[in-house]
Amino acid sequence: MSYAQQHVNEAIDIFNKLDVDAIERMADLLVGIKQDGGRIFFLGVGGGAGNCSHAVNDFRKIVGIESYAPTDNVSELTARTNDEGWATIFVEWLKTSRLSVKDAVFVFSVGGGNLEKNISPNLVMALQHAKTVGAKITGVVGRDGGYTAMVADACVIIPTVNPENITPHSEAFQAIVWHLLVSHPKLKTNQTKWESAVK
Repeated sequence: MSYAQQHVNEAIDIFNKLDVDAIERMADLLVGIKQDGGRIFFLGVGGGAGNCSHAVNDFRKIVGIESYAPTDNVSELTARTNDEGWATIFVEWLKTSRLSVKDAVFVFSVGGGNLEKNISPNLVMALQHAKTVGAKITGVVGRDGGYTAMVADACVIIPTVNPENITPHSEAFQAIVWHLLVSHPKLKTNQTKWESAVK
């Protein structure tokens, strides 16, 4: 079997194991955020940060929810990293943005954060703050979901079907889940260009 076929087979296996009920819970959570006039703050690093930027576009343009990703602001991100340290970049950004009970923090991460192993402490500290102010927490994460899965109100854990491919599958399926959400009839407000062009 070619590697391409193996990778595709793994993706099919993940699709068959995805927790669709968890995705529906995420949709309902985000409906509540929209109805309350809340905002979504997308948090992620590496590939997750790139996914955050794309998701911000989709949730603002297609769903009509005010959304932000701290990693889109390179100047503030690097200033905070340089002056205050990597671990606090997100929590301090959220404090300045006055994260509140009406808002949601949405995490894209392979591991979900783990303070004991010093993995993505920036995510953990941000989520601790979110819990303190009563903001909703959701995310799409891999492995066992880490701290994100422990504290989330709704969370999708991408099933591990091959321990050698946890990262590529986790990051790829983050895109699949958020695109499902912005296409969900409960959330979608504005028609996307190509779908409207073919009618």
